[in-house]
Amino acid sequence: MDIAYFTKTLEGLPLETAAEITAGLGFDCADLLVRDGHAVSPGRPEEIVKAAKLFAAAGLRTPMATIDSTRPDDAASRLLGCCGEAGIGQIRLGFWRYDPLRRWQVQVDEARRDLDGFERLAERFAIKLTIQLHGGTLHSSGALAMQLLAGRDPIRIGAYADPANQIIREGSEDWRLSLDILDPWFCCMGVKNSGWFPGAYGADGQRAWHSDWYGLDEGMVPWNDIVPHLVATEFAGVLSVHSQYRVPRQQALDKVRADLAHLRRLVAAAKE
Repeated sequence: MDIAYFTKTLEGLPLETAAEITAGLGFDCADLLVRDGHAVSPGRPEEIVKAAKLFAAAGLRTPMATIDSTRPDDAASRLLGCCGEAGIGQIRLGFWRYDPLRRWQVQVDEARRDLDGFERLAERFAIKLTIQLHGGTLHSSGALAMQLLAGRDPIRIGAYADPANQIIREGSEDWRLSLDILDPWFCCMGVKNSGWFPGAYGADGQRAWHSDWYGLDEGMVPWNDIVPHLVATEFAGVLSVHSQYRVPRQQALDKVRADLAHLRRLVAAAKE
């Protein structure tokens, strides 16, 4: 079970600095975000190979990358080809957003056609592509993600669970049910925590509620139950630690250090 740092927090920093910070935080490896404004952008896919070499020089593997592609076009093919060349075996795809103005089934059919193409690309480049359970998408829960995963080769297309999104911010699907539904596609989990708090009453008398991100040991996701389950079931995938904190970068990095220490304590206790 690898513990990776999702490099989203390092937006705007050069690759060398991003690698140094990730290694300094104490992670096993990196989940490289490929996005405009970040160290590697989709317009420069060849820098994925450079990034993997720089992270390796800092003592870190890069088993995973995150891209925003939802169409299996030439641009996506170049990105995936460079990931394969860099030895990055697992890549998270983008989000198929749910549009309430269109019929759900039509959108699912379109997404499945996209994934048919991505599955062929995954086979071509000998990689695995994953779908993250995320709010506002056609795959916000395990049950919904199965509409896209059913019938697909789990060696090439996998499921990226994300309890803070799927059971707190988006809905209330039990995490055990999610993992049960997603087996054997489950290969990655996003690690962060979130929670809800009450706001003011509106003019109509209805109280507003808001969600926010919390420390790993502070939010509503029961990581003290999830981590022992992962250890007991010998989960061998990637835990990608996210930092969604709405604070300056240095404060966010301090919070990440605390989150990583807490996660390692949970893993160690579960193995005793």
